[in-house]
Amino acid sequence: MVSAFRRYFTRHMNALRIAGWGQPMVAPKGPLIVYSNHPSWWDAAIYILAADRLFPDYESYAPIDAGMLKRYGIFRRIGAFGIDPGSRRGAADFMKASARILSSPDRALWIAAQGRFADARERPLGLKPGIARLIEISPDCTVIPLAIEYGFWLERGAEAFIAFGNPMRSADLRELPRPARLQRLDGELASVLDRLSEDVKARDPARLRTLLEGRAGIGGIYDGWRRLTSTLRGRAFDPSHEGHRS
Repeated sequence: MVSAFRRYFTRHMNALRIAGWGQPMVAPKGPLIVYSNHPSWWDAAIYILAADRLFPDYESYAPIDAGMLKRYGIFRRIGAFGIDPGSRRGAADFMKASARILSSPDRALWIAAQGRFADARERPLGLKPGIARLIEISPDCTVIPLAIEYGFWLERGAEAFIAFGNPMRSADLRELPRPARLQRLDGELASVLDRLSEDVKARDPARLRTLLEGRAGIGGIYDGWRRLTSTLRGRAFDPSHEGHRS
């Protein structure tokens, strides 16, 4: 199923890039909680692709709105589980499901901790209190912030950018009161987002590593004409915008 998301991504997006400084540093043992901001519908696909590429030894899961899961049932086959974020019962069900997932040392839980779509530049991030409570149910887990941003550079398709922050031990976070813990989690993620944003604004691919590359170019008649022109000039056809400029 991951291959289906990979094909879908490369068909509609230009690239998935990770900051050179934002490679994940994971403890060798114990479950993981990866929490992120929530700028787009694409975030779920980013979880799937990043988990497959960067955390291959972990079995990954992610909560998703129950209504959305009904519409996109394919997510259930790759570790998504439905929740009702607007009710107490939904919150309780989420905690129970998370406890089961995090009871195994080779599992990872990916969470859009804002609980709503929000611009990547919004500050404070307004993380939901549930992420602070979640720390309490898995004393041996590692908690990692994940920054996600999207933008357009040179190609028709959008670029997806990610960066991981420094891992935190659940045991250390549990020593903080819940409000202070939530503030710490918010601040750690905001710092990673701010640094990633500088790389995105620089528009320098050398600052990032490409995890997945889509189809460059515009397609259709325009690229057909460019291909013919390249052939007549004895050049290899490069569909990218850089190739057009060279």
